[in-house]
Amino acid sequence: MSPTLGSLFSGIGGIDLGFERAGFKTIWQVETDSYCRKILERHFPNAERFEDVRSVGKQNLKYADVIAGGFPCQDISIAGRRDGIGGGRSGLWREMARIIRELRPKFILVENVAALLNPIVRSGWVEPAAIGRILGDLAEIGYDAEWRVISASDIGAPHLRERVWIVAYNREERIQRLFPQEIQKVEAFSWCKNVRRVEDLRGRSDLPEPLFCGASDGIPDWMDRIGALGNSVIPQIPELIARCIYESF
Repeated sequence: MSPTLGSLFSGIGGIDLGFERAGFKTIWQVETDSYCRKILERHFPNAERFEDVRSVGKQNLKYADVIAGGFPCQDISIAGRRDGIGGGRSGLWREMARIIRELRPKFILVENVAALLNPIVRSGWVEPAAIGRILGDLAEIGYDAEWRVISASDIGAPHLRERVWIVAYNREERIQRLFPQEIQKVEAFSWCKNVRRVEDLRGRSDLPEPLFCGASDGIPDWMDRIGALGNSVIPQIPELIARCIYESF
């Protein structure tokens, strides 16, 4: 039987797709954006879906071996207001922590921007790096954790997109060094070699088919599509992490 994944702040399912490629089964997803839910319904038809992370928990979520999610980054990102992890949107981390406490999965995956590692300095005050709050909450619940910054470019993508990936596991498991020492670049991005301009793509026969956007999805909302892609992750990174987790079962 395949190990199971529960997805919070699912977006268009980039993390979920990576885990399914590694052999996991997505059993539920929580996503507030209606456009993103259309994408999830199309690509994960067998998963249960919920709209509001604040209204779910042990009363309506099934146990999952892994709970994964990238809570909103707007209050942490250097492009945002920098209100910190207690802000109106990034503060939803407390709901993720609550759900973890209630369901107690075997593993947890948290994704967020690299600014998670940096303190927020504003006139008159300094807020410690948000990762301290996350690790402290996980420790209080009973989980050890390790983390690493992995960029899209680390595995061969043509863009940087730095993200912090935190993997936590029950302290009683005493798992050590889950992350691989070396990040292996994958052939999925071989199509982008030597691409410098749009014109370089014309006439090529090795371009990948779109997974989440474009005419094949049958969803024409252009601005919603751009926003959803901007908030997503490339599936190859969670797939790499998921394969490491899978081997520990």
